[in-house]
Amino acid sequence: MSKVRLEIDGIRIYRPKKSWKLYFVIIADHPSEADKMMVTTIPQEPFKLSKRHNNEYFFDTDQTGSEGLYILSREIPADREVNVHIYLRHTRNNQRDLGEILTQIESGIAGDAFGIVTDLVGVATVPWLVISKKAVSLVGKIIKDIPDRDFGFLSAFERFGPEFESQTEIDREKDFTGDASLIYSWSLDH
Repeated sequence: MSKVRLEIDGIRIYRPKKSWKLYFVIIADHPSEADKMMVTTIPQEPFKLSKRHNNEYFFDTDQTGSEGLYILSREIPADREVNVHIYLRHTRNNQRDLGEILTQIESGIAGDAFGIVTDLVGVATVPWLVISKKAVSLVGKIIKDIPDRDFGFLSAFERFGPEFESQTEIDREKDFTGDASLIYSWSLDH
């Protein structure tokens, strides 16, 4: 069976400030249960952009074998569609515990949370909180209540159509609802 893979290649910030501590909150389809989704924070600690980055950062380079920031890998669903929401956040807290965010989400949605899992989408070291699909809107509200700067949301939903038959990887660039944009790539391994 074919596998799909999502990576973040780079970000651009459209604000005058030049120093950021950034992280992503990812919500993705559960790979085997249609009524559930999964939430995680990536990377495990915020990454820092300084003035030398000029409000841009690229995880992927032009060097052979270079890859972006790995988000997930899973078997392609029968309908060939994968739904992923990405939030970009900035923290001023030097010791930000991103695991605490999953705990806040878990307690905020109570009966719609099904615990922390690993190894469901190809990254054994990244914890994912399994939630019901109906709780996704609550996650957005909980994230907004966390006292970090919100750069907004974007949908990285992908329908794997015929364009993936001739190309193994397709890059996308989209704007967040706030002052930033994301360059990411979906690939399909046959």
